Amino acid sequence: MELTRRDALAALAAGGVAVGTGALLEGNPFADGRGASSTDAAPEERMASLLAVAEVVYPTELSGVEEFVRTYALGRVEERPDYREGMVEALDTLDEYSKSWFDDDFRALDAETRATLLDQMGVDTASPAPEGADADRVRYYLVNELLYALYSSPTGGKLVGIENPQGHPGGATSYQRGPREGGDSR
Repeated sequence: MELTRRDALAALAAGGVAVGTGALLEGNPFADGRGASSTDAAPEERMASLLAVAEVVYPTELSGVEEFVRTYALGRVEERPDYREGMVEALDTLDEYSKSWFDDDFRALDAETRATLLDQMGVDTASPAPEGADADRVRYYLVNELLYALYSSPTGGKLVGIENPQGHPGGATSYQRGPREGGDSR
């Protein structure tokens, strides 16, 4: 299954982000973030780390993940600098743990090691909280955000049998028939 830019825009709409039909969401969501310190990661490194988290939490049969995540993240942080800063801090936290436990940045680890790191941090059982402990913030800003984006999109919704995720109109005919076999919603 392929995630598309349209899926990202639908996920943004489901999350209450107003996006016009001609919205131009291109670039790097972390380009306007902090970066005053020479130890801070560059915007592309942060984006690579976010994609590395997506590679761990998203099903492997998906394609088009980079464009989907980039578009969604850009829409989520646009006009929300505090939220962007929270994501940056959560990504920095991942790198701190990764360097401490595996001697490399999170994005440089293989997918299995990244999954192990998230598991050892306790991210899977953490309570998502923007002001919480390290695992809580990683869960809130990264893992839950990515999972929400995926499963509130039409393509991601089909993966779990939700043909008409919240915020995706789907049309009146979608309410008049049952789910189709194989995820085809035509």
